[in-house]
Amino acid sequence: MRRGQSLLELLLAIAISSLIMGISLPRLAAARDRLMVDEQVRRIVSAHRRARMAAILQSQEVVLSVAADTLSIRIEEGHETLWLEEGPSFGGVELTGGPKQITFSPIGVTTGVSNASFSLSRGQALRTVIASRLGRLRIQ
Repeated sequence: MRRGQSLLELLLAIAISSLIMGISLPRLAAARDRLMVDEQVRRIVSAHRRARMAAILQSQEVVLSVAADTLSIRIEEGHETLWLEEGPSFGGVELTGGPKQITFSPIGVTTGVSNASFSLSRGQALRTVIASRLGRLRIQ
């Protein structure tokens, strides 16, 4: 009766585990990309809701600015910043298009040309947030 494994058995175990890792790692990277994009989508959606509620509570026009590096909410007249956070690029997610601003009236409805779409991508993962003039959000 022998104890332990031979060198051939160890090499075979390492080869099989390397093969399994080689197959599973690209799938894990794709899943990580989807998770990061979904997280940034949720952050934009919550910023949109936060800006709408701030406009209603403050009884003033509030502007939501969405850029690749920052998300911010400010009061239109005094330019006072109510909220500021890192943008999608902080999480390694690309925001297609330039910065966009959405202005909310004191009743919570957007004013002006406030239809906007935000395309977020990382790797093969792609999501689009579409904001309508009435404040409805749709994620594709």
